Amino acid sequence: MELIKVKRNYQITIPQSLRKIIRLAVGDYLEVDIQDSTLVIRPVKVVHADQEYFFTKEWQEKEAEAEKDIAESKLAGPFESPEDALNALKNTKV
Repeated sequence: MELIKVKRNYQITIPQSLRKIIRLAVGDYLEVDIQDSTLVIRPVKVVHADQEYFFTKEWQEKEAEAEKDIAESKLAGPFESPEDALNALKNTKV
């Protein structure tokens, strides 16, 4: 357990040993809550709105499927031309 002091303007410094454990960096966000009279501080990763799709369950399932296909060498190509690539896509079973 670490002991820290509340400084002017109620600021605290999170000890380096704890920052390393949770991989906290300058600019990261923290969520602060009270649970049973205990102050709970959790790191929060903020995702830019135009990247939210990547973290949906459906997208992650498709990412896992693609990774599996890659691991099993279920790949097409390389292709001689863009037309060959398009033809391969058109003939792919979905």
